[in-house]
Amino acid sequence: MDLPGKTIERLSMYRRLLFNCLKEGKHNIFSHEIASLMHTKPVQVRRDLMLISHSGSKSKGYIIKNLIESIGQIIDSPEGQKMAIVGVGNLGRAVIGYFSEKKQKLSIVAAFDIDSEKTNRKISGINCYHINEMQEIIKKDNITIGVITVPKDNAIEISNKLINSGIKGILNLTSMPLKETSNIYLEEYDIITSLEKAAYFASKV
Repeated sequence: MDLPGKTIERLSMYRRLLFNCLKEGKHNIFSHEIASLMHTKPVQVRRDLMLISHSGSKSKGYIIKNLIESIGQIIDSPEGQKMAIVGVGNLGRAVIGYFSEKKQKLSIVAAFDIDSEKTNRKISGINCYHINEMQEIIKKDNITIGVITVPKDNAIEISNKLINSGIKGILNLTSMPLKETSNIYLEEYDIITSLEKAAYFASKV
């Protein structure tokens, strides 16, 4: 099933919210409750869930556990996928720390850096290698996703190294835009842009 990127984003966010609801002891949820948590409209929630062929009841809404499973069947790879972090500064460590607490289909199995004080040791339980070992480790461990958290001036070089190592998807967390490449999925998130957007709208309140 091929779904639009924005739909995949919302399904991922729905699932995280639903996990929180389960932890709070909630077992059923209505589309308007999901919409309220997501700051969107119920019709959008229902449309997204219809796309994955999941329906609820008028009296009880959606069974949260079943909905989580339905979303997982769509957005998760059955065998799971392995990721590598490139750049083990504060941001890189934060990403590693976040995923080390999760038991899911996406797992970080390697980190890369050029700092000798960080390489050849474990960081939050993840082996950190010198960047020169990237191609060997990515191929050996069948890593398909690379997360770039290096200084922006090094982002293009690192992207090229990841692509040459056989990576299939890249998440760029730097403020340096990367060039799209065929057969590689590129996702970019620029925190500066998000902060400037927040500042603009905050000034209007």
